[in-house]
Amino acid sequence: MPIALEEILETIRMTEVEHFDIRTVTMGISLLDCRSDDLKRMKTNIYDKIMRTAAEHVATARKVESEYGISIANKRISITPMAIVADGHYPEDFIDLAKTIDRAGDELGVDYIGGFSALVQKGFTMGDRSLIKAIPETLASTKHICSSVNVASTKAGINMDAVKMMGETVKLTAEKTADRDAIGCAKLVVFANVPEDNPFIAGAFHGVSEPDVTINVGISGPGVILRAVKEAPADLDFSQLGERIKNMAFKITRAGEFIGKKVAAMQSVPYGIVDISLAPTPLPGDSVADILKAMGLEDVGATGTTAALALLNDSVKRGGLMASSHVGGMSGAFIPVSEDEGMIHAAQKGHITLEKLEAMTSVCSVGIDMAAIPGSTPASVISGLIADECAIGMTNNKTTAVRIIPVPGKEAGDMVDYGGLLGAAPIMPISNLNNSIFVDRGGRLPPPTKGINN
Repeated sequence: MPIALEEILETIRMTEVEHFDIRTVTMGISLLDCRSDDLKRMKTNIYDKIMRTAAEHVATARKVESEYGISIANKRISITPMAIVADGHYPEDFIDLAKTIDRAGDELGVDYIGGFSALVQKGFTMGDRSLIKAIPETLASTKHICSSVNVASTKAGINMDAVKMMGETVKLTAEKTADRDAIGCAKLVVFANVPEDNPFIAGAFHGVSEPDVTINVGISGPGVILRAVKEAPADLDFSQLGERIKNMAFKITRAGEFIGKKVAAMQSVPYGIVDISLAPTPLPGDSVADILKAMGLEDVGATGTTAALALLNDSVKRGGLMASSHVGGMSGAFIPVSEDEGMIHAAQKGHITLEKLEAMTSVCSVGIDMAAIPGSTPASVISGLIADECAIGMTNNKTTAVRIIPVPGKEAGDMVDYGGLLGAAPIMPISNLNNSIFVDRGGRLPPPTKGINN
């Protein structure tokens, strides 16, 4: 269905007033044909393929921005999970490979490269273990590399050995980047039910079932949805409110798909999916939390918050699915604490807690995201939080994730400011009740019966 000029003009108005942008155009690149037992040869293969394939990616995105007046906030690359590409190699080899990929990203001018990743929901290969051991040093010594590890799925259950390992990895990454307030942890996410076509960082990677190269696009748009909700009469019932949100989601999805297809066509690359997630920023008026408040809540954290988020998430998906036949990624509403002005203020006031965030993740599009906690938090506590989120994702057959930042030297009530889209994070209190015996049990937590659905 062709997009009309009137729709483009309306979208341009959205960009001027309501902070609408295309959050990312992400080029996915398969590195399966770059594998080699010889590390030097593999580094050359990977560098050459990324440089050759993505040579025009940033320039093309900028041309499209200029032609249509819609900002593309980030130009990114995702690659095949490196644990698969470099299986059989050692941790120091993975660090070396990551630096080579980072150099390519620097020369291409991309913002981030996702795919320093492993899929270990059912167990480990040598490459999986090596990559996980390499994560802290990799994130400390590179600029563009982002890492993700999938530790659970509805089909496989939860790999509790991996959960324990990732709690320790988060702590080590925080210590390695302590001089930058644990910024490395902002580039590390632990998943359950990870999608293979997600264009958003830090969880983006290029799935093994994807084509050799593809373009996936992620949209933003909380400000557009906020206006629709704010302008709704107070006596509008929830069905009617959902319709308003759905109509706006339809429009921004159409715009996102249009831009994604243009960027793909100009590079002669197959177009993949549009991820219709509402991705907030610290800018005023660009907050998912403010949308929930506009529905009638004093602040996020009030009773009714989870129900309001469920309506928002479902309405966004309904509108997006009407607008495009190729919706993918995580698609819904993100609730990152540091990247959302309304969430930042609610956390500072104590209105939103980690416990309430956990409840909200049962209906949002991802999980506990960009939440900062005291640096003294034990690794077992972080592992327990990961296990809880995995249990929600596994049981509800949805994607959940944890991107948590234990900031060395900071305690509850302090603040840390990362600037830009990463925003400012209030240090949130977390229960330090001893759970080490639970975490140390290891093994696989079995999948729910709903996972057996053949």
